[in-house]
Amino acid sequence: MQASYRLILCCPDRVGIVAAVSQFIAARGGWITEADQYSDPVNRHFFMRAVIRADSLNCSLSEFRHAFDEVANQYAMDWSVRDSEVLPKVAIFGSKESHCVMDLLHRWSSGELRFDLPCIVSNHGHFRDIAEWHGIPYEHVPVPKDDKSAAFERVRALLEQYAVDVIVLARYMQIFPPDLCRQYAGQVINIHHSFLPSFVGAKPYHQAAERGVKLIGATCHYVTDELDAGPIIDQDVVRVSHHNSVEDMVLLGRDVEKQVLSRGLRYHLEDRVLIHGNKTVVFA
Repeated sequence: MQASYRLILCCPDRVGIVAAVSQFIAARGGWITEADQYSDPVNRHFFMRAVIRADSLNCSLSEFRHAFDEVANQYAMDWSVRDSEVLPKVAIFGSKESHCVMDLLHRWSSGELRFDLPCIVSNHGHFRDIAEWHGIPYEHVPVPKDDKSAAFERVRALLEQYAVDVIVLARYMQIFPPDLCRQYAGQVINIHHSFLPSFVGAKPYHQAAERGVKLIGATCHYVTDELDAGPIIDQDVVRVSHHNSVEDMVLLGRDVEKQVLSRGLRYHLEDRVLIHGNKTVVFA
């Protein structure tokens, strides 16, 4: 894969943004290999993602960042530029169900998803063998029902110890405390086994079966201090009928969960997701 820099930005919409950004990049010899933009007609906000060949620039990345500040200030941009060769450190959290954890491990080990995996964290011991087989540190942090504060202080310490950039809750059946959600805002990705906002909380497939729904699905979203209400990254559904039992729905749902979580994580790792309020713009 060719080394590149990914510039993402959002700002109040106005005339001249695309021209200013393009001219800035061109003036430094930048070769744009991907360009996506969106203008929100309701909130009048502008979003952009541009991928630049790293070897085409006639300046360093630090010089690029420093010089781009002038453009960013002119248009009141919220922006960042990232080096595709600097892999984010992703911590995978799991509990007992293995399908999402195992799927992510396969995609990581095969190179399908490019990230650094410093650790796997679980409140159970189920994934220790597979973590050790892959040579990944395994952190078992039990979360007692009566007092979870000490457990999540340990979780916080582990995240800092491993310098984690992204947290993936791969069917981690514990609720992150609000202060941890705020500390890692926009960095905690969850898979919810339901087509949110329907059937929040526990046992959504049982709720769906009771309602006789014809579609079930999964939602990948960022975690906030409001349960199952963070900005949505990706969703998908599968059709069911009265013939399908709850057990059928669980099996079908697991396949959707794996696909949606891996897709949502990929979008995040490739800087394709821009958060604005409680919504996202996803340049898929």
